[in-house]
Amino acid sequence: MFRSLSRQLATKASINTPSKLQDVVIIGGGPAGLSLLAALKSSNKTKHLKCTLVEGASLDPIRNFGVNPPPEYTNRVVSLTPKTIEYMRDKIGNWNFINQERVNFYDTIVAYDSQDNEARIKFDASTIGDSVLAAMCENLNIQSSLLERIEELNLNTMDPEQKSILYDNTKVVEITGPEVAAEHELPYIDPKEGEPDLDWPTVTLSNGESLQARLLVGADGFNSSVRKFSHIASRGWFYNRFGVVATVKLQYEDYRSLAWQRFLTTGPLAILPLTDNNATIVWSSTPELSELLVSVDDAIFPHLVNAAMALEETDLSYIYSLLKKNPSDMNAVEEIKWRMSRVDSSLVDEGYPLPLESVVPRSRARFPLKMAHADTYTAPRVALIGDAAHSIHPLAGQGLNMGQSDVASLVSALEDGVTRGLDIGSTLVLEQYTANAWPSNHVMLGICDKMHKIFSTDWPPIVFFRGFGIKSLNMLGSFKDVIVRALSGR
Repeated sequence: MFRSLSRQLATKASINTPSKLQDVVIIGGGPAGLSLLAALKSSNKTKHLKCTLVEGASLDPIRNFGVNPPPEYTNRVVSLTPKTIEYMRDKIGNWNFINQERVNFYDTIVAYDSQDNEARIKFDASTIGDSVLAAMCENLNIQSSLLERIEELNLNTMDPEQKSILYDNTKVVEITGPEVAAEHELPYIDPKEGEPDLDWPTVTLSNGESLQARLLVGADGFNSSVRKFSHIASRGWFYNRFGVVATVKLQYEDYRSLAWQRFLTTGPLAILPLTDNNATIVWSSTPELSELLVSVDDAIFPHLVNAAMALEETDLSYIYSLLKKNPSDMNAVEEIKWRMSRVDSSLVDEGYPLPLESVVPRSRARFPLKMAHADTYTAPRVALIGDAAHSIHPLAGQGLNMGQSDVASLVSALEDGVTRGLDIGSTLVLEQYTANAWPSNHVMLGICDKMHKIFSTDWPPIVFFRGFGIKSLNMLGSFKDVIVRALSGR
């Protein structure tokens, strides 16, 4: 009885409590949301803004990573371009908090076609005068560094009103606002009639609080509640493919600083280097194959990866058929070893990645692959960043980098708005963000989508022309340099 009465009083209190006014409310505590908060507070032009970030999950695992990182790499590892690293170092200021012992830089990517082993292309950062093409870093490492940077900024801020507010374990219950938000226009204010009621969107939280935002930012992923509230359409499709990720051990450390990718008809398989003899894999595959890849014994999985990087697809199909009957069938390993022994030994050392020795237990996971792009990134008092604005196939490793580019463009637009004395929630300010970020993201989404479709077929005419294209492109240094610059964010 007493608990029921307490809940009723708390509910009534939260209803009667006036909304807390904030300049920027960010929904989502992933890399994009945390980066935006840290970037706004690091800028001399925007650090005065009242900012709150809301995250539905607990931030404790992120905080714990900074204090006591796990001995093995986690399986959510991303590729950071030099441009992204420079922004983190020079603008956000979180790079100093990154655990550098768990970051690995590489300078070369080798990609090849399963249907034509001679169709190979090599992207080398040295051709554009750079020593780094990208760096592999765990998501938790990035998020932990951002949290530490935000905490540092809060400690150095004397004015309590300017300190960042973070809510975790807090869900968005409802977002409400004037219907005019659906028309992508701000209401007209008649000077003679005075200031009308605030048109700022109101966010009701599960902790009973209510926030009213001059600017509401959706960094809340593919199923963004902010995007739904703003009536911004997102268009795209699921690929009927799943990505399988895992942390693996190579037979020994590969000092060549290489990343590998093989295009299979079921989807590309990438092996990306981490420190020591660690590596991470991203294997795009059919729904049936992805289920097999996460269910086979730990002792079998490394052999499957080795086979997929070297054997013919007819051999792979036979091996998969054995394992579909019994995911623990060690005869599949013997079949793989025998077939691998027949691979041209002159190619093994230089033409393929180092063999995998083992997979880290419980590191395998699968997720659906999709492509989606919002029609625009802004509406009155609303902006979308990261996966709330776009979802991309992982074959080029550009997902997180696109989100960081969103943050840079949005912060730049807000800085210009503050400098000019404008309302940061107005379309006059926000349209600059869409104009700068949307076109380049659209191009990258289109390129990855077309690459997926071109390489996901074994139809002979397409196989011939794509092989011819890869071989020709590999000999054209100037065109390769353009691709290397795009991959490195230059």
